[in-house]
Amino acid sequence: MPKVGFGRRFRYWVDNMTSRGTEAMIVMLFFMTLILIVSVALFVTLSGTDPGDRGFVEVAWAGLMRTLDAGTMGGDEGSAVFLVAMLVITIGGIFVVGTLIGIITNGIDAKMEKLRKGRSFVAETDHTIILGWSPQIFTIVSELVEANASRRHACIAVLAEHDKVEMDDEIRSRVPNLKSTRVVCRTGSPLELVDLEIVNHHEARSIIILPPSTGDPDSCVVKTVLALVNNPARRQAPYHIVGILRDPDNLAVAEMVGGDEVQLILAGDLIARISAQTCRQSGLAMVYTELLDYGGAEIYFKAEPSLAGRTYNDALHAYDESSLLGIRSADGTVQLNPPGDTVLQADDLVIAISEDDDTIVLATGPAPVIREDVIVTVPREDSAERTLILGWNLRVPIVIRELDQYVRPGSSLKVVAEPGIIDVSQLQLGAYLNMTVQAQEGCTTDRELLDSLDIGSYHHVIVQSYSEHMDTEEADARTLITLLHLRNIRELGGFGFSIVTEMLDDRNRQLAEVTNTDDFIVSDKLVSLMLTQVSENRELKEVFRDLFDPEGSEVYLRPAEMYVKTGVEMSFHTVVASAARMGETAIGYRLVGRSDGTPDRIVVNPVKSAQVRFLPGDRVIVLAED
Repeated sequence: MPKVGFGRRFRYWVDNMTSRGTEAMIVMLFFMTLILIVSVALFVTLSGTDPGDRGFVEVAWAGLMRTLDAGTMGGDEGSAVFLVAMLVITIGGIFVVGTLIGIITNGIDAKMEKLRKGRSFVAETDHTIILGWSPQIFTIVSELVEANASRRHACIAVLAEHDKVEMDDEIRSRVPNLKSTRVVCRTGSPLELVDLEIVNHHEARSIIILPPSTGDPDSCVVKTVLALVNNPARRQAPYHIVGILRDPDNLAVAEMVGGDEVQLILAGDLIARISAQTCRQSGLAMVYTELLDYGGAEIYFKAEPSLAGRTYNDALHAYDESSLLGIRSADGTVQLNPPGDTVLQADDLVIAISEDDDTIVLATGPAPVIREDVIVTVPREDSAERTLILGWNLRVPIVIRELDQYVRPGSSLKVVAEPGIIDVSQLQLGAYLNMTVQAQEGCTTDRELLDSLDIGSYHHVIVQSYSEHMDTEEADARTLITLLHLRNIRELGGFGFSIVTEMLDDRNRQLAEVTNTDDFIVSDKLVSLMLTQVSENRELKEVFRDLFDPEGSEVYLRPAEMYVKTGVEMSFHTVVASAARMGETAIGYRLVGRSDGTPDRIVVNPVKSAQVRFLPGDRVIVLAED
């Protein structure tokens, strides 16, 4: 066996130092330069060959200057020994400067490459983290930008298994105006503890988990929650984690893993409930969008001790530029549209719709004027409804169950989908309380079939995506073709049925969307909006759960003549008072197009002291049990 000599050990040491990076190489070069200068200075001083008879320090300094500026030997004088020593210094200087330039250049290149790879640490605090990448991220980022408009130095950190440069470019192209918010993208796996450290999740205000578009998305969400909460180096304070699940069967496991630190939204269940509610009420979709996005009025919680001892009906008139929705008790219980005689306690929080949290201000001045002469009480008359569902996916049974809880007895529903796709066992024919359900096979993009269904006799049409049987683009293409046929049938026949359509890709939603308030395109955008709202305020999940649950209070658009006389000017305080006497909370109105050309418009959270005049066909937006 060959003996390991000094030469090999030295080369091995140099290799180790070089592999440690730019800093180690600069340190190594410094000591090599120091050894060279000291050795030559000692030789020149001890040999007495310096023509200027300088001391060791002066010779060493001259050698250092020659090393940094390796000039020519033309100006040197002295013995041959001295000139050779200076030549050694000069050659060493060339080596030192050249090597230093190379090290610095390579170090800068390596740093730029590391930054491009997105592996550097995010030194942020109180920031929002998005783990994962999907088309929903653009809606979430744009909404967070609006939510952070009043924050200084707001930051969104994105960690996903995508190239950092590509993520940066896509976000800039889809969300060009980031206002005061910085978006920082990093490349890494949300399932890896080391990668999670890159975005400094210990100091984050909230963490949003986006499921991937392919594979097993729920499994990735559960594993990411596990990586966050079971991290050995986790912070002591609880995290605020929000995420999306597709399968309700995975909810119990995810909540067991995350406990109180995680707030999860069932995307399929939410989309099905929104489809069921919005198909029955023209304009409801726009109300939900207004409440869920940050472009207008939002829902806030506000402590108002001065209202203690007053009833809920009294509190409804306490704000002029904000509208109450309900009360949050000290124990965390949320009551939307509570009984009017409910007395507010000093530690209760009011739940209000307002432009911003700082606009929830108690009204001052005289008590509001309520016109008793225009208040009417007209009982609501509901009739049986006919609903048609075109298409099939796993959310269709949920839509049918939801509709059965809203419609009046004697209603009917028909499902039409491609042959061999409908799962009759999931339809549970004959198991519904208020409506009968039928199933029919047929091509939902065939105009002849659509004409044979007598679509004009239906009140509502819901177009469901074939999401489990086709890829996203093919399913959306078929949905779009069906939607275009339906709009043409409605226009040619002068029918009044509403259309609610489900789109998988938000880009296709934008293609299909129109300004008609009787049409609504359901997509993951609403899920993204709700996810963003909950990430900013975890208590909003209970509010949304009540809003979209048929067991609680929901939003309705009801004829204005049920509450007040039409054709008379009044303040919105009068409408609020009339709705309160019926056990409802009025939060806005919808005005149909006027003869002067004014288009339809929906107003959520109007100024209560402002005058409004309703005409037949106008609607009042209320929060009610039924």
